[in-house]
Amino acid sequence: MMITRREAAIRLDIPLEMATRNGMGKRVSEESIAEMDAQPPAWLAQSRANRRPGSKPVWVQLKCHVCGFSEDARPKKWWPSFTYVTCDYHDVDELPYPAEGLRRVEYDGVGSRFIGIVDEAL
Repeated sequence: MMITRREAAIRLDIPLEMATRNGMGKRVSEESIAEMDAQPPAWLAQSRANRRPGSKPVWVQLKCHVCGFSEDARPKKWWPSFTYVTCDYHDVDELPYPAEGLRRVEYDGVGSRFIGIVDEAL
């Protein structure tokens, strides 16, 4: 079965730009990705070796707390650790209320259609 370059990058946990730069086609077989993961070429092995423990992941899965819609996205440096992620068309009242002593802060522009919610101390 063939998968897209983006899906291959997600499975290999590499940026899409790296997949393109290293000659990955627009469509790739799942078998070749499995082989590449098991026996990484030098560029992939070096990329994995350069990762620092505890650093931000290359890809994250965003999942709406209300309806369950999900997508994989590249995390941005400005993203805090979200308490909830919700589709931008849901009402904030559809989420559990923040605990006493916490206030709710919303971050627009998370992924293609999400709002990130952070419940933080007053």
